[in-house]
Amino acid sequence: MAASSIANIVKTSLGPVGMDKMLVDDIGDVTVTNDGATILKMLDVEHPAARILVDLAQLQDQEVGDGTTSVVLIAAELLKNADELVKQKIHPTSIISGYRLACKEAQKYIRNHLSVDVTVLERNRLINVAKTSMASKVIGVNDDFFASMVVNAVLDIKVPDKSTGGYNYPIKAINILKAHGKSSNESMFVQGYALNCTVASQAMPKKIVDAKIACLDFSLQKIKMKLGVEVLITDPDKLEAVRDRESDITKERVKKILASGANVILLTGGVDDLSAKYFVDAGAMAVRRVKKQDLKRIAKATGATFLTSFTNLDGDETFEQSFLGEASEVAQEYVCDDQLILIKGPKARPAASIILRGPNDFFCDEMERSIHDALCAIRRVLESKTVVAGGGAVEAALSIYLENFATSLSSREQLAIAEFARSLLVIPKTLAVNAAQDSTDLVAKLRAYHNSSQTKKDHAHLKWVGLDLHEGIVRDNLEAGVLEPTISKIKSLKFATEAAITILRIDDFVKLDPERKDDGGGYD
Repeated sequence: MAASSIANIVKTSLGPVGMDKMLVDDIGDVTVTNDGATILKMLDVEHPAARILVDLAQLQDQEVGDGTTSVVLIAAELLKNADELVKQKIHPTSIISGYRLACKEAQKYIRNHLSVDVTVLERNRLINVAKTSMASKVIGVNDDFFASMVVNAVLDIKVPDKSTGGYNYPIKAINILKAHGKSSNESMFVQGYALNCTVASQAMPKKIVDAKIACLDFSLQKIKMKLGVEVLITDPDKLEAVRDRESDITKERVKKILASGANVILLTGGVDDLSAKYFVDAGAMAVRRVKKQDLKRIAKATGATFLTSFTNLDGDETFEQSFLGEASEVAQEYVCDDQLILIKGPKARPAASIILRGPNDFFCDEMERSIHDALCAIRRVLESKTVVAGGGAVEAALSIYLENFATSLSSREQLAIAEFARSLLVIPKTLAVNAAQDSTDLVAKLRAYHNSSQTKKDHAHLKWVGLDLHEGIVRDNLEAGVLEPTISKIKSLKFATEAAITILRIDDFVKLDPERKDDGGGYD
């Protein structure tokens, strides 16, 4: 029941014409989204079985980035059908072994028959994958514009992987900035890492070529004694000496940084007027109040050391040239009416930024989630180099294949595999229902096509047939460009099966009373 309740919450948000959810938290903050992982993360779920499904959506989001709603729906349907088998006096152990076997066979069938190799990755295939991911999101209306932007961003950050000889695509190297105002069409892609900060003083240079970058996780302000420290002074001159020393500590630190050759200083803390004056005199650029997460990414991209303290292991304050990162240029520029710091050409690994515009904060937040899902989908395709047809094509093909496979077994697992096959149809059915189409009719046609593709050799091309939800027909989705990463489908099946099995193995629910605290040996 709990699993079904969770599935019913996200069910209507599946597919290109899925609905959005408005979530309001206890302090009144509003989130509007149709991303399954975000919806479930914000729910206050108490039931332990339901929590497993919420964690399942989070896992799919971390591993693949897309397909979070599908994985929850499949897991809930597997549990519902397993419950029917248990009512028919079939032992959960038989159901579990049947589900495991079905999942293994399904993965094998996807890899061998349903996936398309895209070794020579044509750009239009990547754009189609991005468009499929965006179809159900708020940016689906401008999918041509955003798909091209996302593909450019991912291709820009590729890093050679020495262990495999291929490439890695670290999505975290793409910084997504949001600025409400203007139209979403005025969003833009920027080469280099963009920071929503400005220089600490207007007298500092706005552009540094051949930048040597220091990344500091502290502030360069006059050192003040901590609260609670008492200094007893008998001579008034000594009081002035203490104050001078407080200023000198910061002055020495600034001089050490500049002596190392640094000409761009990025800090998570503040910069006082005295420190700013030294940087201005040296012709260096200082940027304060940089987010810690951004600073870590910049340190990784430029090859800098992320310093949390000046003190080394011996207790001495040092700053060496080896701590500095390098970039071809750091400049403060106007982008979309805002002043941003752009770090171009970082030495260690490439970086890119996407600046999103939208009418309000809710819209910009949902755009960011949509862009993240599309970036993850593109990365998965580039790393695995295989895609499958979308629109329920894979689920319908697996359903037919597993039904036929079940009849070849003479054990009790046959029933579990048949139920597994039936469970997969929840995806095409839900897609059709959400699009206000006749789900019974469309799923029947889809099954007929896939049955024909698996039984007649000359109809093998029909295995790419999926749903066209706008027209309410079935069509060749490979040709139509509705593509998804193969790894997304395989991991969805694997995670959904494991989650269903985890819950099926539980046969009792015991709520433990909280431990009684010892009241110091008193009488009860």
